[in-house]
Amino acid sequence: MRPGCLTADDRPVTTRVMRRVLRDRDAGLYFSGVVVSGFGTTAMWLVAGVWVKTLTGSDGLAALTAFALWAPVLAGPVLGAVADRVRRRPLLVAVNGAMAALLPCLLLVGSADRVWLLFAVLLLYGTAGVLADAAGSALVPQVVDARLLGDFNGLRMAAGESMKLPAPLVGAVLFARFGGPSVALLDAATFALAAGVFALLRVREEPAREARSGGLAEGSRQLWRSPVLRPLLAGAAATMLLAGVNGALVYAVVDDVLGRPPAYAGLLYAVQGAGSVVGGLAAGPLLRRLPGRPVLAAAVAVFATGAGLRVLPYEAAAWAGSALIGAGLPVVLVTALTAVQRETPAAVLGRTAATASTLVLAPNALALALGAGLVTLVDVRVLLPVVGAAGLAVAALSAAGRPVRRPGRGVVPGPPGGTAGATGSGREAAGNLAE
Repeated sequence: MRPGCLTADDRPVTTRVMRRVLRDRDAGLYFSGVVVSGFGTTAMWLVAGVWVKTLTGSDGLAALTAFALWAPVLAGPVLGAVADRVRRRPLLVAVNGAMAALLPCLLLVGSADRVWLLFAVLLLYGTAGVLADAAGSALVPQVVDARLLGDFNGLRMAAGESMKLPAPLVGAVLFARFGGPSVALLDAATFALAAGVFALLRVREEPAREARSGGLAEGSRQLWRSPVLRPLLAGAAATMLLAGVNGALVYAVVDDVLGRPPAYAGLLYAVQGAGSVVGGLAAGPLLRRLPGRPVLAAAVAVFATGAGLRVLPYEAAAWAGSALIGAGLPVVLVTALTAVQRETPAAVLGRTAATASTLVLAPNALALALGAGLVTLVDVRVLLPVVGAAGLAVAALSAAGRPVRRPGRGVVPGPPGGTAGATGSGREAAGNLAE
């Protein structure tokens, strides 16, 4: 553990832990940089589709903006290997600085024949996001004590979700008044501020002598060898697949189940966002008290219950379902990410975290397309109970398994009927506790 690293209180209290996390200079700076850049990113993600739709009138091209932003996730293992071969703090500064310099190019996008430039920037935008996430995931364990990783990741998730409330409004107002380039400049300014904040971090990073070992596949090998990570990531990936299908059904819920206009979906998204803030804040305390698999199983069950509630033709049920979906999904993601950070050697954490993100998030992107096709063939009142039942099955499978004790690592859940071996975590910091 580096000097000055945060330590967990013997009697953890959520508000006290949050204050300790944010009072630490480096942890507070990193959190501030993530929040600042996240505000601009959320605004830009919303406006990109509207911008393309306004210029071209094409719903298909507008939908492709989301694909351009998501596609680089598939290159996660390669981009994560880059994060392992260089120092992570300078990489964060460089990535944010590069995006601050690149986004003003969108001032040239003023007609349909220049939409290609917007798509090119969005593709680079997504690539930068994957690279920054890999570097950040590897850097955080050097800033925050292992016992507080869940709290920090949950707080970061809650802050990101809370940005979905003001940022889209700001982006929409700017777009309506000044056009898309104004949002691009706002996003560029937030990237520049984030780069400055990350440059202030005082993290001692030794050159990783093992970074080149194992090649691009080392991240996959780390995940496969770990009896802790395999079931968590499998459960998270299955949940995000179901979440993608569920997300594609929202407009059918609004129209066919509730009989409301499409704009009503915005209200359901806001309720889901509020639930996500609650879920993000709850993830840390849960992970300090319980192993990862019970936490993940409970979160998946909460999500599945919310999805099932949406089949009822009552607005209160739709609101409650949206809130439960929002509360469950962040806990699933925080549980998986925190486990990867705790169980992976620092030298390969970048590529391992990026590979884990690909495994968990790629099914969500694919399921959005799958759900969009299914809803045209199958009634939403049939699909929602299927999603809910499948989610409960994932929760039950995630909870299965007996505790396995590894020397010096405490009790962790092992695979059903199997024998878990040592994962060789590689992090020797005092107090590094297993999920």
